[in-house]
Amino acid sequence: MSTSVLAKVPRSWILLAAIGLIALNMRGPFVAVAPVVGLMQQELGFSPVELGLLTGIPVLCFALASPLASLAGRKLGAEVAITLTLLGVLLGVMVRSAGNGAVVMLGTVILGVAITIGNIAVPLIIRRDFAPARQGTAMGIYTAALNIGSFITAMVMAPLAELFGWRLALAACGLFAVAALVVWVLAFGPRAFRPEPVPGPDPARPGVRRASRWITVGLTAGFAGQAFSYYGVTAWLPSILADELGMTAAQAGAGSSLFQILAIVGGLGVPLAARFASTTAVGLTLGLFWLTVPAGLLLAPELWWLWSSFGGVAQGGGITLIFIAIIRLARDQASAGRMSAVVQGVGYSFGALAPTLLGYVNGVTGSWTGPLLMVLGSVALFIVGTGFSLRHVPKAH
Repeated sequence: MSTSVLAKVPRSWILLAAIGLIALNMRGPFVAVAPVVGLMQQELGFSPVELGLLTGIPVLCFALASPLASLAGRKLGAEVAITLTLLGVLLGVMVRSAGNGAVVMLGTVILGVAITIGNIAVPLIIRRDFAPARQGTAMGIYTAALNIGSFITAMVMAPLAELFGWRLALAACGLFAVAALVVWVLAFGPRAFRPEPVPGPDPARPGVRRASRWITVGLTAGFAGQAFSYYGVTAWLPSILADELGMTAAQAGAGSSLFQILAIVGGLGVPLAARFASTTAVGLTLGLFWLTVPAGLLLAPELWWLWSSFGGVAQGGGITLIFIAIIRLARDQASAGRMSAVVQGVGYSFGALAPTLLGYVNGVTGSWTGPLLMVLGSVALFIVGTGFSLRHVPKAH
């Protein structure tokens, strides 16, 4: 009976559910470390540098492993690439939860590489299997679920660690991977395990290749500005609020939570807004929202809740908009994979630098003015890069 009921469910619904479940795995396993890092340090004796690597390795993998992820997607096909992502997440979570410090680091690397493959493959699935009018919605659900996964994981990890210890708590992240894998196989059946190389790019029409390269440069610059701003603010917003306003750790954490959870509004709101306004107008609006974070914290830090809210909408909407642009601007699947690999590879390289660079400038100057001005500059890069590229994005019909 369950099979007959399932047969009546539209495949697009199953695929959309699979994409949402996949997204729960794409950030949550990394966020899981922060609530239990003290327990890990007590048992494993990690130094501050090693603790930093636990959160830094994934972003470095996003940057360095993007070419490998793109190659895997082209040679194996997007379906198998996603299957590898979910199996890799499950393996990485299990390895990270067992053994000594070196094994924990190895599990973190496995997680980083696996999720990098998914970062490239999911937009390809959305581009290929959804009608143009629904691609924005599917991408919005995906990016919103990224933040839902982070939020849920951050909320439950500490209580789980108190009940079962940090190892079992971290291992529990694998439940999302199992659920996503089951629905993924329901959506694609044997194709989820059968490699099907992506056809090569179509011959470029006269004048298209050069324009595409410059558009890719613009999107890459925009994503670099987005990633630097996001990882910089994520790392240091609680410290800024504590230092500037004398907040307790709990109060400062509330500001950071607003910044993260309101990304869901941005992820879901951008596709809706793009139906009524041009992608350029949507991009500029998000850029103005982003500007309120560094400018607001510099000029009126007491309104932190407002700047955190605007910034949350901007960071969730910004990544959604850039992925929608890649999907609509690429000539074919192969081109979309290459463009996504370049944009994410370079962009995440900038993001990986942000926490260390902003922390260094704060340490040297003893002030948050310099770091906030750097975030202001990275937001300006987001505005310029996306402003140049988004005007070329065709309207979905």
